[in-house]
Amino acid sequence: MQQSAVPELAQAHAHTRPIHWLATATALAGVIALSSMAQPDAATAAQPGDRAPRPAPAAAPPSTEGVAFPLDCGPVDAVVERRATGDLDGDDRPETVAVVHCDAAMSTPPDGVYVLTQGPAATRPRIVATLVDPKDRITVQDLAIRDGSIQATLLGYSASDVPTCCPDVTEHPTWTWKDGSFLRAESAGARSV
Repeated sequence: MQQSAVPELAQAHAHTRPIHWLATATALAGVIALSSMAQPDAATAAQPGDRAPRPAPAAAPPSTEGVAFPLDCGPVDAVVERRATGDLDGDDRPETVAVVHCDAAMSTPPDGVYVLTQGPAATRPRIVATLVDPKDRITVQDLAIRDGSIQATLLGYSASDVPTCCPDVTEHPTWTWKDGSFLRAESAGARSV
């Protein structure tokens, strides 16, 4: 066995003191803290150059606020009774279908059904179609957009002398955008009440 040339130095390092443990623990804690801050990028199966473009955020449907609906309500306001939203023309931008009538204190005011759209650069929504004209004395009981088509339940009258309180005809039309306009189709469930 070889003897150390400096016996005092060998003897000093042979015994650990509490200060050595404290220094080791502090250094180890520092390494752990630094390693927790430096995290690798999230793992993905795609290679860096293979990333697909992300879809654009969905556009908000047009609002009915501030839209001048073509109703002659006299001294009362027009009221949006119902609305439904969805992409009707396949351009990945939603349209709004609004059921609107005059705010009458008595009787059942007739409804108008309007389609609103808003382009990406437009600041205000605009009416692009009137599906039900209030002059037809129709009340809309139900409205929905399903599979890109507008579906409604309409209550109407078989004659002009039927009181507005008591519609006696029920229709279930569907409107679908085709060749630049909305085409109306009647379901087989149209019936009189």
